Amino acid sequence: MKNALATALLALMTTVAFAAEPAEEAVTYRAEEIRDQLQNYLFDAARRGDKQMLQEFIDAGYNLNSSDGKGYTPLILAAYNGRRGAVEQLLDAGADACHRDTRGNTALMGAIFKGEIRIARRLIQAECDVNQRNNAGQTPAMYAALFQRAEIFRGLRENGADMNAADAFGNTPQSLGAGEIRTSLQ
Repeated sequence: MKNALATALLALMTTVAFAAEPAEEAVTYRAEEIRDQLQNYLFDAARRGDKQMLQEFIDAGYNLNSSDGKGYTPLILAAYNGRRGAVEQLLDAGADACHRDTRGNTALMGAIFKGEIRIARRLIQAECDVNQRNNAGQTPAMYAALFQRAEIFRGLRENGADMNAADAFGNTPQSLGAGEIRTSLQ
């Protein structure tokens, strides 16, 4: 076996295959169990930046845009955890850089939040709208301004980010950069 994934898959498939005449619902349950376990392996590999494990999923044609209950994809997890090599590998394999989690945040927003400058620069170059908003109406430029990520802020501006965009409370990249944060309508 090439790695732990192959071993785990074999063990799980053997359990299902050799069950003594399982009821249909038991097979369905086991199939869901296997799917969940595989997805956990994928997400853990992205968090750790395990490029070999990620390659196994890529070679197997696994859905790289699958998400967990919070809407996190392998790309979002790799970006947030600073795994630059994994981010590049996932993007090269077709992972969706524009995917939004359940709060509307993207891999780019996660990289900005964590201060992952090289990853953020790479994600700015992805074919996504640099003005993509999360559920609170915030843009990547607002994140960059709020968290004082000057280099990322410049990169966003150079790539067409709307510097006049405002969220639901009227916060703009400029006001956030100046430390003026509105948390309610005034």
